[in-house]
Amino acid sequence: MKEYRRITYFNLLTDGRLNIYLSDIDKQAKEMVPQLTEQMAEREGVTEQIKSTNQMAWVGAMSNIWNRAAEMVNAELIYT
Repeated sequence: MKEYRRITYFNLLTDGRLNIYLSDIDKQAKEMVPQLTEQMAEREGVTEQIKSTNQMAWVGAMSNIWNRAAEMVNAELIYT
């Protein structure tokens, strides 16, 4: 935030609201990533059936989905 939103950062810092703001962003991100991961897995057909038949393929697919979801949330909440 200090790098991408300097004015907002310094305003929050001087008002003493920076920690509250960052805590709120962290909470939102922690809620959004699992929701987005679930939606993407459903859309891409990564199911429990795949998990039971080919666990390594499921782990790889879910890891890929989780990373993409985290990047999307970071881009939306943190970098903009």
